[in-house]
Amino acid sequence: MTHPFLDLAPLSAAHFAAIEDRVARLLGTEQDVVIMQGEALLPLEGAIRSTAGPGTLALNVITGPYGQTFGNWLRDCGAEVIDLSVPFHTAVTADQVREALAAHPGIDFVSLVHAEAATGNTNPVAEIGEIARAHGAIFYVDAVASIGAEPVLPDAWGVDLCVIGAQKAMGGPAGVSAVSVSSRAWARMTANPGAPRRSYLSLLDWKDRWTDAGRTALPHAPAQLEMLALEACVERIESEGLSTVIERHATAAAATRAGALALGGGLEPYVHKASEAAPVATTLRTPPGVVASDLVASALSSNPGLPLAAGGGALAKEMIRVNHYGVDATAEAVQNSLAALGAALAGQGASVDLEAARSAVESAWRR
Repeated sequence: MTHPFLDLAPLSAAHFAAIEDRVARLLGTEQDVVIMQGEALLPLEGAIRSTAGPGTLALNVITGPYGQTFGNWLRDCGAEVIDLSVPFHTAVTADQVREALAAHPGIDFVSLVHAEAATGNTNPVAEIGEIARAHGAIFYVDAVASIGAEPVLPDAWGVDLCVIGAQKAMGGPAGVSAVSVSSRAWARMTANPGAPRRSYLSLLDWKDRWTDAGRTALPHAPAQLEMLALEACVERIESEGLSTVIERHATAAAATRAGALALGGGLEPYVHKASEAAPVATTLRTPPGVVASDLVASALSSNPGLPLAAGGGALAKEMIRVNHYGVDATAEAVQNSLAALGAALAGQGASVDLEAARSAVESAWRR
């Protein structure tokens, strides 16, 4: 049996390094970029376990479920963790971070999610990065959902560890991910006796066997198809233009928000302020008595390919996610999603205005 994806020539070290370089250009960074052979949870966990341990005092910002996960990893490493939690319908502010650092001057690690696709908020990384750097803390950022949907600039923002994945706004594969690592972060890892070594989680193994060794021999067989898919999606972004891709996501978010408000039926944006809403996905709150997961199931029954999902866990009762990212950052995807939600609401007896929603989406897209 033959197939275009079978029997490919092995991915060379030079080709692998060239893909890393393209990802670095996407991030506008001069830092080392390591592409890890797994979904983004791999570098997210690996970066924390490499830099944190007993003696670490971490400020962990929680604006959604991933922030909660980071706090668990930090504690598991032996770090002392101060959680800064804000309601999931909002974003953290730079002043809140500044106050937390002032109250706990020993903090030497700050962890933050840029955009929480699960809750639909986005946080002011640039402002927080300036504060963290002035404090002398290592700044760790999860930019998996934000990359491609809004600017992500590790060097300009003082981010020491910036983790990205390609499966959302980049429109690429989920099986590989990347992390940019500052010289400060490398030094912190090298000094950490608990940093993973001889482990799939180890960033130091990549540094020793790949980055510092001149990137001439891969430390293990790469995930070839995923690497080629990553290269293809970066090439597509380069061709369209990163600023154009970002603008397309911002427009999709504005159109979804405007269309949902015009639709009526009790739907409203879950994130109260548009300025705090993530461009990668828009979350909507269902009206009282309407279970979000049931509404989404009804909407998907007519078109299973729509980018709709109910919130995770307890949020499945009240939150809907319109995942207008990647190839779905289009007017058509937004229109079809809102039309399906409107029909589902009408089926439950709600009064909706499909034409008003359509007009609002079109107006947002023309701006």
